[in-house]
Amino acid sequence: MQINRRSFLMGTAGVTAGLAFGAGGVPAFAADAQLRAMWWGSNDRAKRTLDVAKLYQDKTPGVTIVGESMSGDGYWTKLATQMAGRAIADVFQLEPGTISDYSKRGACLALDEFVPSTLKVDAFGKDMLKLTTVDGKLYGVGLGLNSFALFFDQAAFEKAGLPLPTTDLTWDEYAKLAVELTKASGKDNYWGGPYGARYTYVFDAWLRQRGKSLYADGKLGFGVDDAKEWYSFWEDLRKKGGTVGADVQTLDQNTIDTNALALGKSAMGMAYSNQLVGYQLISKNKLAITTLPREKKGGPSGHYYRPALIWSVGATTKNGEAAAKFIDFFVNSPDAGKILGVERGVPMSPAVREAILPALNPTEQATVQYVNLLKDQVGDYPAPAPLGSTEFDQRLFRPIADELAFERTTPAEAAQRLVDEGKATIRS
Repeated sequence: MQINRRSFLMGTAGVTAGLAFGAGGVPAFAADAQLRAMWWGSNDRAKRTLDVAKLYQDKTPGVTIVGESMSGDGYWTKLATQMAGRAIADVFQLEPGTISDYSKRGACLALDEFVPSTLKVDAFGKDMLKLTTVDGKLYGVGLGLNSFALFFDQAAFEKAGLPLPTTDLTWDEYAKLAVELTKASGKDNYWGGPYGARYTYVFDAWLRQRGKSLYADGKLGFGVDDAKEWYSFWEDLRKKGGTVGADVQTLDQNTIDTNALALGKSAMGMAYSNQLVGYQLISKNKLAITTLPREKKGGPSGHYYRPALIWSVGATTKNGEAAAKFIDFFVNSPDAGKILGVERGVPMSPAVREAILPALNPTEQATVQYVNLLKDQVGDYPAPAPLGSTEFDQRLFRPIADELAFERTTPAEAAQRLVDEGKATIRS
């Protein structure tokens, strides 16, 4: 889905046309540049992004930005097509699980040459830059900090007379709450929570709580027994009525507007903390946020700080410097920060963070408080995901979970297949 592309260009066409030519039709600005920016996300994200792009254009004569927002898997299909045609967007969005994959496949331009002359990111701290560094080179700029999270509908819990989830909630306790919420709703199309077997990031947290991880040393960091335990948990919960049905879960394209919680189909949902803003815009009831359940009380949370989302520059761009300048404005301008809020995570720039805090609404403040809450509970940031991780998530992990939810396979069979095919998919 393309958001406001036509109107956005038309809105700036008069200014550009009026400034582009001097006497005799000679271009007045040799540095004129049109940048294509591409991302995925909600309509709210699209509006915020385009508003920042418009602000940047107003402050930067000679630059036109074409913004394109897409939803779900269509984004990655479009990016693959651009890579094949060597016509990658000048600025495009990635996430922690995909930046290593795409940078190694040649989609991203190394940004080191622009630091610090154009990209002024020293204030972020060296550790923050490591989050987007692959094989010693900087391939992206993080747009904010976040972590995994459990979102829940407070009204649903109050109606059911159940205690609200807290940071020490265990997976067993979560399962009991999910079943009770389904029963208390009295509805045929409303459940306690999602069929979480489909989420790699939740599986990663689950594994880290047990001393393992999704990936380790460029390979799978888990075995068949780990995957079987994971699948068995979700299948047992589904059969008890604690998760949405397979037909509902398979609609989830890892976007806000396709998630069961946002659609009003479940009382709980699992997502990234920065997405609370988008979820609340859609949800009729007040949403709250806490950590994912953990294996045992007092045990590791499995959480770690991560760059919520990332801007990278296309390797095929002819306007690398201009693209880097736009990203710098995006992450360092207080005016841009006031537009963006925390929808893409808590800003990495201390100056921007300080500038936006007074204007944040309660939902936005909750995301900042959540990130602060995790300070003493997060573990080390994992190594960049290996080559093939995107394919592993989209073409293996999710489809296998779907087959399981539709009872076309068993937890044991699904676990064996995940590991066998995963080993063939992941390449260090």
